[in-house]
Amino acid sequence: MVKNKLKKNKSNKWLSQFRLVILNEETFEERFAMRLTRLNVFVVGSLFAIFLVGITILIISYTPLKEYIPGHASLALQKRAVALGFKTDSLATAVNMNDQYIKSVKRVLRGDVSAENFNKDSIIAAAELDISEIQLSPSKEDSLLRVKVEKEDKYNLFERATLGVDLVLFPPAIGPVSSDFSIEDKHYAVDIVLSSGTPIKATAAGRVLFSEWTYETGYVIIIDHGNSLLSVYKHNSLLTKAQGDFVSAGEVIAMSGGSGELSSGPHLHFELWNNRYPINPSEFIDFK
Repeated sequence: MVKNKLKKNKSNKWLSQFRLVILNEETFEERFAMRLTRLNVFVVGSLFAIFLVGITILIISYTPLKEYIPGHASLALQKRAVALGFKTDSLATAVNMNDQYIKSVKRVLRGDVSAENFNKDSIIAAAELDISEIQLSPSKEDSLLRVKVEKEDKYNLFERATLGVDLVLFPPAIGPVSSDFSIEDKHYAVDIVLSSGTPIKATAAGRVLFSEWTYETGYVIIIDHGNSLLSVYKHNSLLTKAQGDFVSAGEVIAMSGGSGELSSGPHLHFELWNNRYPINPSEFIDFK
């Protein structure tokens, strides 16, 4: 019974109601009144303290105020420290080179340079050699090999070129192909018939290497995808990306059109180059 009474007394203390009154000191007129309990005051005070702590943490984390906390340096100061570190390293390298140069000059002035022994007769014999006596004409086997290698470099690399990287290439646009990749016609691209204003998308992620107007091919954009892979988009009516921009795969980079002196109508002239050699885009992308 005594324990139950103590528990009731403790609960009554927390739930006992009090009245907070604000009075006019001169007239004792009641201006404001509020009923409170110990439990309400404790809960409200705790929530307010948690709110203040949270706001303080957010302000310190996402504002420049954290720079005034010991151990946290400003971003500008960190960048300057990194730049000074590189500069110091460059200066140390330059000082070491100058020290080596000065030491070499000192050895020369003191006469500490050792003489190198070489065969003078071989040099004189090489100078007196008549170049007309040297057989410079290639043999028959060498000539046949040269012709074979030239043909392979000229044709087979284009036809059998493969990507040296594991990439998934997206079609820049979907439409009928009016002109295929052809080595004989020196047409190292695929022409896709499109209505004017069709969005042209990047075939893979990369950085815009070129984005300008040219007289023959109109608005041209070239993207460097890394690993020696380039994609070229010609005859556009509008370019949405500038040189130096980074683009994602499938991101709109231009609008189709028929700009340029060599264009016969609205279409996309699409090229792929790998290691400075053109490759057939149809072998890696389905345009239909």
